[in-house]
Amino acid sequence: MIGKRVDESMLIMAQTMNPQDANPAGNVHGGIVMKLIDTIAGAVATRHARVNVVTVSIDRLVFYSPVFVGDLLTLKASLNMVGTTSMEVGVRVETENLLLGEVRHTASAYLTMVALGTDGRPLQVPPLILETDEELRRNREAIARKKVRLEERKKEKADQTFMADKPKRKKNNHGNSL
Repeated sequence: MIGKRVDESMLIMAQTMNPQDANPAGNVHGGIVMKLIDTIAGAVATRHARVNVVTVSIDRLVFYSPVFVGDLLTLKASLNMVGTTSMEVGVRVETENLLLGEVRHTASAYLTMVALGTDGRPLQVPPLILETDEELRRNREAIARKKVRLEERKKEKADQTFMADKPKRKKNNHGNSL
């Protein structure tokens, strides 16, 4: 399978925030920003894999500053790492007050996307060609995040197994545990 460069799937998306995107105070709902983050990440991953993709996880979605009605929201997204069937997409969100020209870092997120074949099962994706020091740094950081995610998943699975195997406590006639 032939590899693809980071810049082949990179995207920038901009959208002006309108009243329907906000609460009565004029603050844009975080869910609107989250949807746009997921949308651009899916487009980047699809561009790389050229098949349908699904979001598996969103890591560290952090909001740094609010977004208001009338602001221009700009999302910048690119691949940080590609595994066998999964891809990590990094998304940076900036907000610009168009009247003042002030630009603020609004949010950042890392999304794991998985490519799917026509049968709905994970599908192998092309490798990622890393060319710059920045791309290499982002790739190293993405590999470290993946390791942490896998460890967390292993711990969660062990906790779920423990809770499923735990004997149920009997209750008395009043519904209290004995």
